[in-house]
Amino acid sequence: MASLRLTDSNLVLLRPSLGSSASPSFHVKPRHVARCLPSRSRRQFLGEAAAAAIPLSLGPLVSFPESARSEEPPLADWERIYLPVNPGVVLLDIAFVPDDPNHGFLLGTRQTILETKDGGNTWFPRSIASAEDEDFNYRFNSISFKDKEGWIIGKPAILLYTSDAGENWQRIPLSSQLPGDMVYIKATGEQSAEMVTDEGAIYVTSNKGYNWKAAVQETVSATLNRTVSSGISGASYYTGTFNTVNRSPDGKYVAVSSRGNFYLTWQPGQPYWQPHNRAVARRIQNMGWRADGGLWLLARGGGLFLSKGTGINEEFEEVPVQSRGFGILDVGYRSKDEAWAAGGSGVLLRTTDGGRTWSRDKAADNIAANLYSVKFVNDTKGFVLGNDGVLLRYLG
Repeated sequence: MASLRLTDSNLVLLRPSLGSSASPSFHVKPRHVARCLPSRSRRQFLGEAAAAAIPLSLGPLVSFPESARSEEPPLADWERIYLPVNPGVVLLDIAFVPDDPNHGFLLGTRQTILETKDGGNTWFPRSIASAEDEDFNYRFNSISFKDKEGWIIGKPAILLYTSDAGENWQRIPLSSQLPGDMVYIKATGEQSAEMVTDEGAIYVTSNKGYNWKAAVQETVSATLNRTVSSGISGASYYTGTFNTVNRSPDGKYVAVSSRGNFYLTWQPGQPYWQPHNRAVARRIQNMGWRADGGLWLLARGGGLFLSKGTGINEEFEEVPVQSRGFGILDVGYRSKDEAWAAGGSGVLLRTTDGGRTWSRDKAADNIAANLYSVKFVNDTKGFVLGNDGVLLRYLG
């Protein structure tokens, strides 16, 4: 299996050639460029491809047409926020400026960037010139803020940076040698960030993204080529990419293989990703970190499992949930005891005892959307992101 090996963890990577301009121009070239038929423009082709693509951590669920607002009963703990987006847009990430909790940004497919200045009650489209100067239809995957500094990444490869709380965004050039697609970014300090690709490359920068250093010595494919005989079931069928990846507050990662047949973990200082056999019979849909430092695991078909104890643990126990047979796609913790799980066909579940028992918010059954992501900014501000531009805001 061909792979890109990063043999020197101190190697400075992704160093672009910069001109004299303070805001360097850069031409992004996607890793794979398909040839279009003469009757279809490049923008039409890329737009259709972006609409058809399933984002990272999204399973092959059924899409539903949007219901009329009057047909949706109010949720006890959530309200739906209607957005100025086209049908078919999938919302992917959300973040707020720490110094101004009312100021936030919402990302999605089809080059969607929305901005709010009233805490998420109303949103308006945000135009970023440096992301519109090429004939691409970007899917913006991840956003993160630290103080007034913020980062956005997307596909095809694009990196945006702000130092003034999002008033202005600068395009940061990237190397064409980047292994995989960027799927996650975390602002970590002044001009510093941590970035992850779907092939398991982890990079860190401390100079506003102009130079990056590898935090792992090789991609996951290379690691598995060395460890495929070590008892990891399904490693020989690995396609070279993650299905999902999640980071803990202290910098640990857990990622699910593309087929969901095993998972991997990484902690700061480790040279390689560590593969683990799945502890459940069904394939893994997603994994993440509980508020107490343990792991949660979602299995295909609606199964929810919690690890025994905290930290990285390979022992899991199933928790009964009323998923109605629909897949659960994400879990977000509001506090150590309260968490919400969301999934296909408007599945919305709540626990108030750390995950031991869950109840279903039946009013959410009427939401005509698949709910892909649960994000709590703090204990009073939370959102659920779905397809067809569905956004729910936590009321508490």
